[in-house]
Amino acid sequence: MAEEGRLFLGVEISTQQIKTIAINSRLDVTNEYNVKFDTELPEYKTHGGANIHEDHVTVTAPTAMWVKALDLLLDTMKADNFPFSRVAALSGTGQQHGSVYWKKGARDTLSSLNPSKSFSDQLQDCFSIRDSPIWMDASTTKQCRDLEEKVGGPQSLTDITGSRGYERLTGNQIAKQYQTQRAAYENTERISLVSSFAACLFIGDYAPIDDSDGSGMNLMDIRTRKWSPQCLDACAPNLDQVLGPIVPSAQLVGKVSQFLVERYDFSPNCQVGAFTGDNPASLAGLAPKQGDLIVSLGTSDTVFLWLTEPKPALVGHIFANPVDTTAYMALLCFKNGSLTRERVRDDNADKSWDKFGELLQKSPLGNNGNIGIYFDITEIQPVVEGVYRFNEKDEEVSSFPPEVEVRALIEGQFMARRVYSETLGFQIGINNGDPGSACWYCRDTFQFVTSTTHK
Repeated sequence: MAEEGRLFLGVEISTQQIKTIAINSRLDVTNEYNVKFDTELPEYKTHGGANIHEDHVTVTAPTAMWVKALDLLLDTMKADNFPFSRVAALSGTGQQHGSVYWKKGARDTLSSLNPSKSFSDQLQDCFSIRDSPIWMDASTTKQCRDLEEKVGGPQSLTDITGSRGYERLTGNQIAKQYQTQRAAYENTERISLVSSFAACLFIGDYAPIDDSDGSGMNLMDIRTRKWSPQCLDACAPNLDQVLGPIVPSAQLVGKVSQFLVERYDFSPNCQVGAFTGDNPASLAGLAPKQGDLIVSLGTSDTVFLWLTEPKPALVGHIFANPVDTTAYMALLCFKNGSLTRERVRDDNADKSWDKFGELLQKSPLGNNGNIGIYFDITEIQPVVEGVYRFNEKDEEVSSFPPEVEVRALIEGQFMARRVYSETLGFQIGINNGDPGSACWYCRDTFQFVTSTTHK
């Protein structure tokens, strides 16, 4: 196929929808499609793409819903005359930490799908556990503590896997399924992450887990990029066989299945790259390099770090870097993000971002020594709730003038982002790219300056 005619497809199974984007060789976006779970597949009765159970801590998504959503997505594209035959390669991403349990015998079904029938019609009985645990689940505290104890404590688990035991991480979810649904686990042929599950549907076979998404499971040794036998044994028996191999995030895992060739007119030469998690994909999509720090401002703020010498700590996560197999990425999440900023805006700036910006400019960098800490809800790091204000004399005060409050919020949030980034091994202004333009943060004035002017 001539280069100018090729298309490249990206697919994502996120929490609330499945979506795809097509680009050409010039990286121009040519097509976009999505299927929203709640509104377009109401029969699954999800809210925000999930089902919250009666205990309020168990959160799942119907695996069959994701399959049916892919049917609907591809059928919509076909009805729109999307040129599947021009797709030279595809890859994608999935919400991190979700898990899919393939029933024994499912591989045979997956590899021999009838193109006259849908994915959903043929795969509906292929899952030993029908409701997939997802990242919102918080029901595995016992399994987290058990895993930490079996490997020598929280820091030992962190040193191996990059994270202490977290309820949403997949290893703890698998341990729970083994303990509470033993027969279903023993009838499981393969466990996929949401990302590798999506890849399975495209290649018509079990796709391997990529190392970057795999490092968010409390099961992989982040330095060897292989499963940790100690962690596997602590969660469930024969887990190395059930999980299958780990591959680099950039590896090709096969070509599209004959089912897709015949049903949608994909080219039989269309390559499929390993799918990865949404957080690693966010890092990769910004094309970072060593020393880069990326801040995503949302309901929760997320900080992504490119690391070469990580320091695993009991805060945040360290994953295998999806771009460079010799590097790492760190992820820090802060609950008090946009909603906290909006609350301070509403209280001090008449609910106007323009006025918020004007107030920010009225107080100088460093805020004349006034510092604020704003945790409207219990923060992840540190585990604290409340609002704390300190004046230039380091005395706690009950309030600030609006212009001081606004700057205290912004500077306090970013100081916290820096402190925890350094805890994981990130060094601002040291070996971070071009030394002539590296960013330092002056502790005396709370002001960002370049290394060439820093004294």
